[in-house]
Amino acid sequence: MSESITSDFSDDSERNLELALRPKNLDEFVGQKRVAAQINLLLTAARSRNTPADHILLAGPPGLGKTTLAMIVATEMGAPIRITSGPAIQHAGDLASILSSLVEGEILFLDEIHRMSRPAEELLYMAMEDFRVDVIVGKGAGATAIPLSLPHFTLIGATTRAGLLPSPLRDRFGFTAQLDFYGDEELSTIVRRSAQLLQVPISEDAITEIGSRSRGTPRVANRLLRRVRDYAEVHGNGEIDLEAAQAALLMYEVDLIGLDRLDRTLLETLVHKFKGGPVGLTTLAMSMGEESETLESLAEPYLLRRGLLARTPRGRMATAAGWAHLGLAAPQSEFGFLDMPSLDA
Repeated sequence: MSESITSDFSDDSERNLELALRPKNLDEFVGQKRVAAQINLLLTAARSRNTPADHILLAGPPGLGKTTLAMIVATEMGAPIRITSGPAIQHAGDLASILSSLVEGEILFLDEIHRMSRPAEELLYMAMEDFRVDVIVGKGAGATAIPLSLPHFTLIGATTRAGLLPSPLRDRFGFTAQLDFYGDEELSTIVRRSAQLLQVPISEDAITEIGSRSRGTPRVANRLLRRVRDYAEVHGNGEIDLEAAQAALLMYEVDLIGLDRLDRTLLETLVHKFKGGPVGLTTLAMSMGEESETLESLAEPYLLRRGLLARTPRGRMATAAGWAHLGLAAPQSEFGFLDMPSLDA
């Protein structure tokens, strides 16, 4: 998969860098005001009853703060947190081992919960609702189920694809939070806070510039800030002003609305090679020398959200806004997809 500075996804090394920039409590958490208020109410009520908080499902695109919120819940509840992920739990026994080692009130954060195996999923139903699991001993006709009581814990599930979760699992969460993309002002606040933590001098113009190109995603904002910091240290005196921010973002091919090289290549290929479409994703990917999965996961979501690209039954098409972003006039279309406005219209 192609690397992208504006990708919503992160690897282990980047998660370690993000850890230092994460807010530690709800007062420090920027954005998602509706969700933060709802979680605060849920936690305050649980503390007043001196009971573990109800199970929480955090849903939304990558990079919006699901892991951060899980850690904040643990801090606010004064509870330890255990972190694992759906792909790591492929057998019911894996989950039973984790659940049986929890202590009273502990937070279990299960990232990418939609990727958990079905047997483990079914075991989780009983654990969430009745705080017990049935351990199967023996095989075949002689197998017996031994009920094992569990301490009361709080499960926090995180998913980028809530629709893949079966209804019985979704229904067992006491609260589901849908995280939204951030506005430019919120992202500027995040950039300002991160710069202070990194001890990087930065001007307000530079903060606004970085925030406006961050695709509505705090993870991208922090990544762009670190790359601009690198540029300012190598090509300047370490202080980030507007000129340094613009030069760094130009070097990394991040344009004024946050499109990167992959995004623009997709748009340019669609317009110049296929006259704006429609064209199938596989054909489009082959003409770019990329994998279909790369385009679908890294480039398409943001182009669709900005209204620069449209998915149609016949394939992908560039919208009028997509043509305009390349400085071109869109041809008329009998299908009407080319007249879709961008989000900024």
